[in-house]
Amino acid sequence: METHPDRVERAQKKYEELFGQPITPSPTDPELMDILQRFIFGEVFYVGSLDDRTRELITLTALTTIQTLPQLTAHTNAALHIGVAPIQIREVVYQCAPFIGFPKVLNALDAVNKVFESRGIKLPLESQATVREGERFEKGREQQAPLYGDAMKQNMRTLPGEFAETIPRLLTESGFGDFYTRKGLDLKTRELMIFCGLVALGGTERQMASHAVGNLKAGNSKETLLAAMVQLYPYIGFPRVSNAINIIKDAKID
Repeated sequence: METHPDRVERAQKKYEELFGQPITPSPTDPELMDILQRFIFGEVFYVGSLDDRTRELITLTALTTIQTLPQLTAHTNAALHIGVAPIQIREVVYQCAPFIGFPKVLNALDAVNKVFESRGIKLPLESQATVREGERFEKGREQQAPLYGDAMKQNMRTLPGEFAETIPRLLTESGFGDFYTRKGLDLKTRELMIFCGLVALGGTERQMASHAVGNLKAGNSKETLLAAMVQLYPYIGFPRVSNAINIIKDAKID
């Protein structure tokens, strides 16, 4: 007996809400597409209390991280269709840079910007920077300390020579000073997207553990994190999601 006997109808409804058109049968792989669409749009989108805009931002984060650009194009259109602001889309992609590197972010932006241009959205979008060049460390520290304290500095203190100071400083200035200080995403959303990106990236259990706690401190509940993991499952597979779920289970604020 199926858990969701109405998932075919729910999938059609949700797909139309997101993409503005009905599901059409695949001419080459109709069986796989039925499985995919009924699972994602008939089940996954109904698990947890995340709204559809947040779900699409999670999906964009995952697709940027794993560099599946055709799907990123489709979901950028879907996000815009349901009212996600272009600034939010851009900021979610920008926020991936400290974790996946700038080249992959540039690849993703190329796909996203083509969608923007096709929909008449003028580029460049409005600047969201709030920090002047000489303030990056100070302002970054203001964002970093409440969530993560000086853990990175302590972890790096035994490195030889200049690296003990330089590496944690670079993290504070770039990861927090350049990105956390930007407008366009609130802190809860930013932390949630970072955690989702780390899960999608894989091999980041240590960083996931830290950012799971960061999410709790930022105000995201474990229920929110678990709903985000269900949303990620169709895009990155269950092994990485399972690893993240175990980390979420163990996360706690000291």
